[in-house]
Amino acid sequence: MWDRLAASDPGLLRLTAGLRTVTAIALTLAVLAALHVPVPQLVAGAIAAMVATFAIREKQRGQQAVTLAFGLPVALASVSLGALLSQRVVAGDLFFVVLIFCAVYGRRFGDRGTALGLIGFQVYFLSLFVGATASVLPELYGVICVAFVCSAAARFALLPQTPAGTLDRLRRAFRARLAQLLATQAELLDAGPDEAEKVLADLRTGTARLHETALLIQGRLEDGTSDPAVARLLQRRIADAEIAAERLGLLLLTARSAQRTDTLTLHLPGAPLPSGGELPVRDEATAALRRDLQALRLLTLRPAGEASGTALAQVRNRLLGYREEENLPPASPAVQDVFRGLGETARAALGLRLALDGPQDESDDTPATARSREELDAEDAAIEVSEESEAEEARPTGLKRPTTRAAVQVAVGSALAIVGGELLSAQRWYWAVLTCWIVFLNTASTGEILVKGYRRLLGTVLGVVAGIGLAALVGHHTWTAFALVLLFIFAMFYTAPLSYTLMSFFVTAMLGLLYTLLNTYSLSVLVLRIEETALGAACGVIAAAVVLPVHTDRRTNELLVAVLDRLADVTRGAVDQLSGGAGGDLVEQARELDQALADLRAATQPLTHPITPLRSRRNTVRYVVALLETCAYHGRSLAATAELLPTHPSIAADPRLRGAGRRIVHNIEAIAAHVADPRSATQIETGPSIASMLEPGTLRTPRYGRVTDRVLRHLQRLDEAVSGLARPLGLAGGPAQPRK
Repeated sequence: MWDRLAASDPGLLRLTAGLRTVTAIALTLAVLAALHVPVPQLVAGAIAAMVATFAIREKQRGQQAVTLAFGLPVALASVSLGALLSQRVVAGDLFFVVLIFCAVYGRRFGDRGTALGLIGFQVYFLSLFVGATASVLPELYGVICVAFVCSAAARFALLPQTPAGTLDRLRRAFRARLAQLLATQAELLDAGPDEAEKVLADLRTGTARLHETALLIQGRLEDGTSDPAVARLLQRRIADAEIAAERLGLLLLTARSAQRTDTLTLHLPGAPLPSGGELPVRDEATAALRRDLQALRLLTLRPAGEASGTALAQVRNRLLGYREEENLPPASPAVQDVFRGLGETARAALGLRLALDGPQDESDDTPATARSREELDAEDAAIEVSEESEAEEARPTGLKRPTTRAAVQVAVGSALAIVGGELLSAQRWYWAVLTCWIVFLNTASTGEILVKGYRRLLGTVLGVVAGIGLAALVGHHTWTAFALVLLFIFAMFYTAPLSYTLMSFFVTAMLGLLYTLLNTYSLSVLVLRIEETALGAACGVIAAAVVLPVHTDRRTNELLVAVLDRLADVTRGAVDQLSGGAGGDLVEQARELDQALADLRAATQPLTHPITPLRSRRNTVRYVVALLETCAYHGRSLAATAELLPTHPSIAADPRLRGAGRRIVHNIEAIAAHVADPRSATQIETGPSIASMLEPGTLRTPRYGRVTDRVLRHLQRLDEAVSGLARPLGLAGGPAQPRK
């Protein structure tokens, strides 16, 4: 059960965020209740504690403490201005718009600027929500101070979270997700025709979740490790394990089919199982394969303290022995390839264990295991942190800066929301402003804002229905209502990264209970909440579409060009190093490619959302993203193999690969130029397959001891995927030209 929890919530980030916020609020309520403060101030304290906890996103504890200390005077100033301007409608509204602009503009100063802006806005909203006046300011000062102190106690004493601890939990989550993926691969081996499609969908999901965890780990290595060399080593071992597991899944798919599986099968949702999902022959080889898949899963899950013993050592030795040709069982070439993949995955798992847990007992090693250890030790010794300074990128200025543009858009949208909101209700107009503010958080295009506004409205409608029922059940039982509020706050933070609709549902249901506590609950109030939410979302969309708009097509094209540029860099560097040159920091380049692709995938959500009316366009976008994921997989594999060259005793560079990779890089750059400027006259080059550009017969019997055989399939598939990208993006192809 713990492994399942770790896998479903990598690093326990959502669980920690929910528990920490609930703990801070519970402490605040306990202290304020002991001081016998009235219910409105209890509500204010709960909101202040929640804001002081979730606003701070920095990873280092010292930085968090500084931001929390700066946040307290910001909160006190904000609640003071909210109370003093509550009776001056025009002045209060103008100040609120200025405050919103400053809060959004502050994002350009990093996590601290974002946190202080969020605290200022939310505490001003708090003063409006509880109807603060100048006469109750001294009490509110005390309540806010208690809330910040309790937030600090929850963060630094009761539920501390260090970068090293978070990284350790993320690594455990990676192991758990890797084991789940191996279990799904074992199911694929035995799945019948009726079950195969479901197992294939689970395989896609498991592969994507493993990749998501790898990205989370890579994003926290710098803060979570004390030595850059250690961070580089962990990054390499995580990448090796991910690539090996993904390759093993493709080899299993190939073993089930009559021909080699297209890698798009693993990345395109809805792609059918190759060759109709034929079952492998049930002979001794497939029985051994079934057994060894389960054994590999067991070795992956077993903690370091339990990974000793003769039996486990024999299992590990057997799996690593499949890297040697003479140890492969008699079987078809496709099934033998799966055994080779098992050996490579076992080697990656061994490297990951050595990197995470340190040296292991070597007394039971076979020669094959000893060779694997020697290879890993040589790679570890060769890893050096590059000290090269990165070139300063040209950054946009003025209104072209994203933070400036967003601040202007939110200010205009909020001004519209204030006017429209006050026409709906002079007392609850701020709900429209809050919605307008929220739909701009973590969005960068009109389409993203539209989808987020739709999700918030849907969650609000469902939450109002739940709020009506809960208000009727709870009545005026104050502490029962507060207990449900805490439960909903936990659910809100736990589900926020998974579903914005669910988060909005829990927020609205919680507000129904807070209105009950403030004795302002009525059915008309909750209906007004829906109206104000719809108005705020509409104002946000209008502001995004009219004021300095960033259209979804423009943003996705910019991100697509960024992905293609990163892909060209990885491919060029990997091919250069595989050909005998110097390729640079390929693992870091592959990480930048993965991050760029993740940004593109998030930006295309408005185009692939179920409410999108353009079905053909949605299918095209999904197909392009899947092709890019396939390209990224082969790029990562090329980079990982290239980094083996300096230390691997049995493979050497092949200069012929340089010529084979030039066409791929040219085509990637041509597609990027066409996306950036459709009037560009560039064309992709077509010609003989990559395999035919090298020696004949290379593809017949893969031999993993030669670098050419290791990378030829990746180059071939990458060439096909890049050529496939040209068609949906409207780029014509021409014959290959001689290249120097």
